Amino acid sequence: MDHRRILPLALALASGGVLAAGAAYQVDTAEVSEAGSCKLEAWYSQSRAGDDIAAANPACVVDIGRPVEFGAQFARARTDDVYASTATPKVKTNLVPSAIGKFGLAAAVGFAYDATGGEATTFFADLPATLRLSEVLRINLNAGWLRDRVYGEDYGTYGAGFDLRTPDNVWTLTGELFGQAVAPAPPGANRPRFQLGVRYRPVDPFNIDLIYGRNLIGDEGNWLTVSATIRFH
Repeated sequence: MDHRRILPLALALASGGVLAAGAAYQVDTAEVSEAGSCKLEAWYSQSRAGDDIAAANPACVVDIGRPVEFGAQFARARTDDVYASTATPKVKTNLVPSAIGKFGLAAAVGFAYDATGGEATTFFADLPATLRLSEVLRINLNAGWLRDRVYGEDYGTYGAGFDLRTPDNVWTLTGELFGQAVAPAPPGANRPRFQLGVRYRPVDPFNIDLIYGRNLIGDEGNWLTVSATIRFH
């Protein structure tokens, strides 16, 4: 397998390209913060086999007639002693606000640039939807498209997840399933990815997450991720 060709695409798929979440959690929400707010998320993932991914994702919301989030994820990955670096700019805006018992909808677009190979490897678009079932439980659904410029393929992308938090918003349990659909596909390429994580948010501007993942880059491996996010104005 040509890891120098595969790894940048796998990194894009595992770190923001599949669903445009641009975060340690891959299934995006329909929410966009208020204009003037910013955040910085950094995370590190390692598989049982010793492969790893490190990423940082700064993002800010700007009012350009409507609140629009501009972000860019910078990631570095290693598998079988092959390294790849990617930058994934993304733009997202909310189209329909969510409410209890009512779906919210957003739209996001972006691309992944392989800094190792010096080319844009993927373009993507995604529609995240969020349904709030109560003050503490929400369901997130994603559907999207990804263009793989390396192999000239178009991928359908999907995701489903839930967030269940305590009433004080200190603890949150998140589970998600996500992946791609492409035909023809090599064996295992369309198998879904899974993640289950716990978030601790001692103060509103800061949280840390511990996440177990399975098959994050299509390797059928077990992954552990540690993530931290800080928010500011």
